[in-house]
Amino acid sequence: MANIKSAKKRIEVIEKQTLENKAYKSKIATYVKKYKSAVDNGEKNASELLSETFSLIDSAVSKGILQKATANRKKSRLSAYKSSK
Repeated sequence: MANIKSAKKRIEVIEKQTLENKAYKSKIATYVKKYKSAVDNGEKNASELLSETFSLIDSAVSKGILQKATANRKKSRLSAYKSSK
């Protein structure tokens, strides 16, 4: 455990950021599931969900939550999912 005040504060800040990042990743996963179920069911709003998911992924990159290569891989797989069905 940290003894210095600034180190204690950094631990608190990192814990808070970790929770926010997990929540954001969970939101992305939820949108991916919604998109996949929309494609599987043949719903017309699938392309709309895809663009929303892409914007979430891109904003995660800009916030530093996801790395750019990870985001590109996710977007590529989502695009391929649409064409495979």
